[in-house]
Parts: sequence; structure tokens; C-alpha cells
Amino acid sequence: MVALGSIVLAPRFALILPGRARPLGIPSVTRKPRLKATCSTKAEPDAVSGAAAPACASQSGDEIEARFLRRHAAFLAIGAAIAAISIVGIGLSLLMSLIALRLSAQGYSARAIGLQSAVAGLATLVSAPLAPLLARAFGLRRVLLATLVIGATSLGLFAITQSFWIWLVLRAIFGAVLTVLFVLSEYWINMLAPPHRRGLIMGIYATTMALGFATGPTILAVTGIEGLLPFLVPIGLFAAAGLPILFGTSAAPPMAEEARHAKITTFVKRAPVASVTGLLHGAIEMAALGLLPVFALQAGLDSLWGARLVGIFALGNVLFQIPLGLASDSFERRRMLLAISLAGLATTLLLPLAGTDRLGLFCLLLVLCGGLSGSLYPIGLSLLGSQYKGAELASANAAFVVFYSVGMLSGPPIIGFGMDLYSPNGFFLTIGGLFLIYALFIANRLAHGQE
Repeated sequence: MVALGSIVLAPRFALILPGRARPLGIPSVTRKPRLKATCSTKAEPDAVSGAAAPACASQSGDEIEARFLRRHAAFLAIGAAIAAISIVGIGLSLLMSLIALRLSAQGYSARAIGLQSAVAGLATLVSAPLAPLLARAFGLRRVLLATLVIGATSLGLFAITQSFWIWLVLRAIFGAVLTVLFVLSEYWINMLAPPHRRGLIMGIYATTMALGFATGPTILAVTGIEGLLPFLVPIGLFAAAGLPILFGTSAAPPMAEEARHAKITTFVKRAPVASVTGLLHGAIEMAALGLLPVFALQAGLDSLWGARLVGIFALGNVLFQIPLGLASDSFERRRMLLAISLAGLATTLLLPLAGTDRLGLFCLLLVLCGGLSGSLYPIGLSLLGSQYKGAELASANAAFVVFYSVGMLSGPPIIGFGMDLYSPNGFFLTIGGLFLIYALFIANRLAHGQE
């Protein structure tokens, strides 16, 4: 995972020549007496920050090299953040499966197990708005490292205790610190991503996260669920996640001390499309994880196929996020989201028509549905990155995560109600209804020229 983040995000290929390194495509510069650069009045965006910088007719070798090093440092910092959060994703998904299996083996009901997830969701709602404040007060890197330490400590306490109620408290603490970690990491990546490559980079981030979440549960097949070992593995992963933060933060974005803390309602008014995008993604993602196995049983498939359908849906998440993120760099992102919502609506209408009798076609459409719904998250984050800068972006990202969490809590009951009304295809038809409402919302704002 670390290698993937480092390889994909490596800056534009350096060619090592005797005496110095320089990027391909930039001619070597012979040392000459310094000349005053003559700059045109036209401004060009900086490759890293996106800020306008004057286009100079001539630049010294030192200036070219300095710009290249800034790009290099920024991309390394982005790679470090993606690597760290992907490693955490492996540990988090492993723990979620482990807790559910442990509690089930101890005879706890599905309602009690669901309460553990609900507490984590509520902790997210509380802690997300606090993330920018903590980063401004103590510094971005310190807060990120502190979340990893507290998270690893919580994992250790999970391992040595067996009380349901203690686990409930630990789950709330664990959920809160991970929310801060995700909010600040996404701010870090979004802030440093070049504007013309923001969609691609957020797509890479979302893809590595999806791979991390898919990898975690498979580790339990090796460790089992008994004893200390299944807890020691995520503790080790959290420790490993600290290394990219320690050694890859030379270009980590600062948090402006003077930035004013804005309420979540402020971002709903200023970026309503991005806010609703996070809400919709959370609703569909959590419903797919929890209710696709139920759909399989209602459709006459066995429980093994229920697990397979979740994996097939997640496969679309992995396959589509980078290409759709890259496409969002070339098109207006709200129009891109409108196209995705309409395609998602069409897919959810075709899935009941295909049915599980034509299982091959059904699975292909399910991959497409997973890819379209999964792409909402990185494109929504990219939309935020194009609308906000600096410390405001951190607060906006926190608001985005809050809406995502609200979707996670509200989506399964709404879609489950649709399944009760029309079993089993109410699952897809209700998701289709959500896509339709979302598409109408974006179309209305575009028609009226609103942000």
C-alpha cells in the first residue's frame, strides 16, 4: 500500500545525471551570471498550490530547481498521507469485523452488535467539527500522531478486556480519534493536490482506502478471532502508519491560526452540492454493506452469495474511482456528479430487470452501481477543494464527514424500509429514488446558476 501511494504520486520522473538531478523535459541550465528575469503580465497557476504566479520569460537554473523541489516535496507529502490513512484503513476494517465476530461468538444479539457501530457513528458527528480546532491549537502533525497513539492504546484495551460496556466506551473513543485522523488527512491531501490533478489524486486516495478496507477482514482468516494476535496486528499497523507522517511531512500544509471557525450550516449554504454528495454516499455505502446480504437471502440466494455480492459491489468501488476522478479534472464537477447520478439511477432500474436469474449480468451491473456510488466521495472532496482554501478547507472537510456520517446512520433504515415495502428489489429501487432526488437537486442549481 505504501509502495502504491509512493509510485503513483511520485513527481514527474527525475533523470539522475552526474552531478545533479533534474526532471525530464527540463533542459539543463549552464551557470551564467545572474540575469534579471523579465516577466509577462500573464499569470500562470503554481503546480502545487494553484496560486497565480507570474510567467517569466527566463528563469535561472536555481529557480527551476526550486520549483521542482517544491513539487517533489508536495507530492511526497501527499503520498505519505495516503499511505498512512490506507494502513489505518486495513487496521480499522479488521477491527470492525473482529468486534462483530467476537460479540456474536459470545452470544450477543445483532441489535447489541449494531449498537457498537451506532456509538462510533455518533462519536464521528461530535468529533469531526473539532478536528480543525485541534490542528490549529496543537499542529497538524502532532494531532495526527496523537490520534494514532490513542487509537493503538484503545486497541490494546480491546485486547485485554471482555466487557461489552467497556468495549462500547472504547469504540466511541476509537471512532472519535479516527474521525479526526480522516478529516485532517483528507484536508492535507486536498490542500496540496494540484488543482488540475485534484480529482485524480482524490480518486487514488479513495481507491487505496477501498483496498485497505477489503484487505483487513482477510487477515482474520490467518490470525483467527481468538487470543491477542488479531488485536496485535492492527496495533502494529497503527504504529507503521506513523512512519509516513513522521518522515513525509516537510510539505504538510499549515493551519492558519487566525482562521475563523465556521459552523457546519455555513458550508451547507456555501457548498450544498458537496454536502449532499457526502450524505448520499454514506447512505448508499452503509446500506450496501449491511443490506446486500439480506437482499441475497430474499432473492433466494444463500448466505455465501450474500457476502459475494458485498465484495462485487466493493469491486466497483476500487475499479471506478481513479478513472472517474481523472475525468472530473476535465469537466465541471457538478455536471460530472449529475451525470453519475443519472447513470446510477439507470443502473438501479436495470438491476431488478436483470434479476438474480441472470446472475452474470446482475453482477456486472452491481459492479457498475458500486463504482458510480463510490465515486461520489472523491469527486465531492475535489469539489470542496476547488471552493475552499487553507484552514477553511479543513472545516469544510469536517462538515463533509459529518454529512457522510449522517448518511451512514440514516441510509440503512430508509433503504431497509423500502425493502420491507417491496422485497427484495426495494433495495435498488430506493437507492434509485435517492439518485433521482440528488440529480434533480443538482439540475435545479445548475439551471439557476447557483453554486
